[in-house]
Amino acid sequence: MASNNFIDYVKLICRSGKGGAGSRHYFRAKGLPNGGPDGGDGGRGGHIILEGNSQLWTLLHLQYQKHVFAKDGEGGGENLRSGAQGDDIVLQVPLGTIARNAETQEKMLEITEHGQRAILVPGGRGGWGNDHFKNSINQAPEYAQPGEPAVEAVVILELKLLADVGLVGFPNAGKSTLLSVVSAAKPKIADYAFTTLVPNLGVVAYRDYKSFVMADIPGIIEGAAEGKGLGTRFLRHIERNSMLLFMISCDSPDIAAEYQILVNELEQFNPDLLDKQRLLAITKSDMIDDELEAEIRATLPEEVPSIFISSLTNKNIVPLKDMIWKALEETRRDAAPVKRAGFGEEEGNEEWPS
Repeated sequence: MASNNFIDYVKLICRSGKGGAGSRHYFRAKGLPNGGPDGGDGGRGGHIILEGNSQLWTLLHLQYQKHVFAKDGEGGGENLRSGAQGDDIVLQVPLGTIARNAETQEKMLEITEHGQRAILVPGGRGGWGNDHFKNSINQAPEYAQPGEPAVEAVVILELKLLADVGLVGFPNAGKSTLLSVVSAAKPKIADYAFTTLVPNLGVVAYRDYKSFVMADIPGIIEGAAEGKGLGTRFLRHIERNSMLLFMISCDSPDIAAEYQILVNELEQFNPDLLDKQRLLAITKSDMIDDELEAEIRATLPEEVPSIFISSLTNKNIVPLKDMIWKALEETRRDAAPVKRAGFGEEEGNEEWPS
């Protein structure tokens, strides 16, 4: 994903279609001058719909589509003819897209599956024709319903990438290099800070034709929560990840301190990120010998599993995959619903099966 093509935030001015008015009409024919009401219903206004598309990775195609207006429904006609519905507008979005109200920041919906459809802005309902209001007392109603008005909203579409593993680290920690080694992704790699300006995704092949998705986000630094560096703009892309892989270079003067800085920045952005499974990879370990590696290992935080790797020499890359897969399996197992013995009900459900 080139930096000028990765768009993860767009604002749209949306307006659904208004409903068509019901008809106030009476049947007239030769020999039947006082026929009953036969006004048809108005058509529904067009919806604005979001649909998940697994082939999309960015909101680029919506960047310049600032106004999205659906068609109005048509009015009802005589002989109980209903008006045509307004055409719906279907916006294709990548998986992981969240829609928010721009004024209240309230979450409206989210798209997480391919083919999933959700109404972003509903069209107005069509009005009933006068045929609906006839009865034994009022056999010739002279009124019909107007259609409901259109709904207008300013909507923010925000993309949060869906991945299994999120890479977290300072600039030049080797995140992009690892992604390029274990997957077919081709992120930009250079020997200066903030080489990665946009998130990158890669599918990592594992044993027995299994795989998992890895997300590399731009490096964060101390004070990112206050806007330093690239800030925390891209941290939302790891909010959905099953686990986090912290990456710190072996030439860091204090690995434990850097790890704690990263943890603190995540906590300031979203405390829920600390509930995720964590692994620690010490990168560029081809530059050190076994004796220095042992000295560094003694200083590492004990609460997180760690491993020394080198993307250049492929040192411990396979064991790293094994650790990641094991952590993912544990996460999936913990997320699976717990069944009550004999009933098959989820734990915590107070209702007994019927």
